[in-house]
Order: sequence, then structure tokens, then C-alpha cells
Amino acid sequence: MKSLAELQALRDKMRNSMGIRADDSGNIRVVVGMATCGIAAGARPVLQAFTDEVAKRGLHNVTIAQTGCIGICQYEPVVEITEPGKEKVTYVKMTAEKAAQVVSNHLVNGNVMTEYTIGAAAK
Repeated sequence: MKSLAELQALRDKMRNSMGIRADDSGNIRVVVGMATCGIAAGARPVLQAFTDEVAKRGLHNVTIAQTGCIGICQYEPVVEITEPGKEKVTYVKMTAEKAAQVVSNHLVNGNVMTEYTIGAAAK
């Protein structure tokens, strides 16, 4: 890195490759808990699966982001999906395979996979 412009260009390139946008207003937002508890439970492959599936399907209305601790460590990896005008959905004990199913069923077809949500896990 020799300049701030070079660093900003690298940041923008990485944002585009990960499907992350600076302005996500109106988009579906997928947030993966990436605190140490989430990472230890397998959140990295879950984040990668969401990123790959969204890119593969060309979903331009989906923003993928990371966050720190969500506060429910026993349910990690945790993924929260927020859609404009709808209630937030919290998926728990996620795997890469479940993430691919969530993209297909929830993000593409609008069907929440209740069997993977916190409500189902708490029973």
C-alpha cells in the first residue's frame, strides 16, 4: 500500500467480492455472528456458504455482514435475517448445508425455515 486511494480501492474490491455493500437500504440483510464463540462453533463456513450461494444465484438485493457477539452462545453459529417490513428471523446451530437451504427457501422463495429458527431450538 502506497496511498489511501489504493487502500480504498482494495476495500471496494473486497466488498464487491463478498457481496457486502456500504448502502444496504431496502435490501435483505443477512448477519452472521462471528465472535469467538461463533467462530469456534463453525461460523466461518456458514458465512462462506451464504456468500457463495448469494453470489451464485446473483441475488443483488441481499447484503451479507458479520457481527460480534449476538448473546446466545449456546445456539451458535447464529444468523439473523432482516427483511424490510418483516420481523427479524434468527437461525441457530447453522451449518454450511443449512445456509444453502436457507438461501434457496428463505431468500429466494420467501419461506422461513422454522425448523432452523431459535423458536424451534428452544422447544
